[in-house]
Amino acid sequence: MKLQQLRYIVEVLNNNLNVSATAEALFTSQPGISKQVRMLEDELGIQIFGRSGKHLTHVTPAGQEVITIAQQILSKVEGIKAVAREHTQPDEGKLRIATTHTQARYALPDVIQGFIKRYSKVSLHMSQGTPAQISDAAAKGDADFAIATESLHLYNDLVMLPCYHWNRSIIVRKDHPLARKKDITIQDIGKYSLVTYVFGFTGRSDLDAAFAKANVEPKIAFTATDADVIKTYVRLGVGIGVIASMAIDSKIDNDLVRIDASHLFKASTTKIGFRRGSFLRGYMFDFIERFAPHLTKNVVTQAMLLKNNAEVDELFADVELPTK
Repeated sequence: MKLQQLRYIVEVLNNNLNVSATAEALFTSQPGISKQVRMLEDELGIQIFGRSGKHLTHVTPAGQEVITIAQQILSKVEGIKAVAREHTQPDEGKLRIATTHTQARYALPDVIQGFIKRYSKVSLHMSQGTPAQISDAAAKGDADFAIATESLHLYNDLVMLPCYHWNRSIIVRKDHPLARKKDITIQDIGKYSLVTYVFGFTGRSDLDAAFAKANVEPKIAFTATDADVIKTYVRLGVGIGVIASMAIDSKIDNDLVRIDASHLFKASTTKIGFRRGSFLRGYMFDFIERFAPHLTKNVVTQAMLLKNNAEVDELFADVELPTK
């Protein structure tokens, strides 16, 4: 059994059982991968992948167990390499972050600016996507950190640490009736078409829950993953906007009226996560603390020793998180 063979079966799964795509991703040949996978199966005496002719069709139950262990082994190998680099090149390396547009656009710029200034030899990469894409990238090792608010059940394989709470605001054009109304209610909002986040993005589930609790059916006219896009369509008169308060710039958005909605919708919590069992470089601990100052190296290390995210939540139960 070779590490190369374990890497091949993991990458075949990551590429949706497409051997050609796997070969291209690993800069090797398709026959070479097929041969090594067959050799591993022969050695183990099981089928890892089901087949129809030359095509892989599914992962067998035994194969899934083998691949899960292979992922853990490869993660440990990367950890060993990271330990070595931490001693030989402490301020060099790379940091890959997977997050949503709102975090990338409004929560992270100052953090990243300071981080890059301090660690000029660390290559930083950011990808944006849906909660499912973010968790998948972190679980596969394609991202070091996942920063998310929604669908946290997708992140069970990660250590998820609470960073801050955030609230929502209503945005309307200056000529809208709500721009002059005080003490807005869910019923008031329900009278108008809404422009807000796509379901599964940026606290959308808390918004839907608030409408359901008030027994009001929201009139969703337009959804987007990007707060800037939502503001554009509010300006066009498509509807009133419901977005994260941190996504509103008093100078850039001075043509819109912002109405605080923290009394209407439950505050959401943004978390940062990484694969359980990962070795975190010194600059990774520093990035976490820059993003959430209460997450010091000692606190993060303590959380890493816990068994699951339920225990992590208990650890932070009495911690007063900042609100944005």
